[in-house]
Amino acid sequence: MKLFDEKMMQIAIQEAKKAAEKNEVPIGASIVYKNEIIARAYNLRETSQSTLAHAELLVIQQANQKIGSWRLEDCTLYVTLEPCPMCAGAIVQSRIKRVVYGAKDPKAGCAGTLLNLLNDDRFNHQAEITAGILETECANLLKDFFKELRQRKKQGS
Repeated sequence: MKLFDEKMMQIAIQEAKKAAEKNEVPIGASIVYKNEIIARAYNLRETSQSTLAHAELLVIQQANQKIGSWRLEDCTLYVTLEPCPMCAGAIVQSRIKRVVYGAKDPKAGCAGTLLNLLNDDRFNHQAEITAGILETECANLLKDFFKELRQRKKQGS
């Protein structure tokens, strides 16, 4: 399972790199159903100027359309950064079975770091969580992006 998870996380990383090319925070996601990628997306918040344009929400919407249902019960979501509260809520609401993420998010992580909305038994659905898949690579995408952004701001460009 770990090799498959790493292979699927590589797809999410490719999506994150597409976000970085557009000066978006490099977060990418994919959804797998029956061992097949059915959706992939990356962060588009700056491009769209929409609060809701997180990679997870965009990929969930694509998967809904592909399957023809709001229920994603037999799906696994791969995402390069631990889901925030908004995305964790969407994951619970969409009934995603499993979430695999790369880097922890110390500022907004709700899959175990600050809170664990995905395993809260007060909700009518919980998702299995696998954390830290290709963590260093995922974390470095973000670190490098923000380092470059700070340097550009210092230079005034």
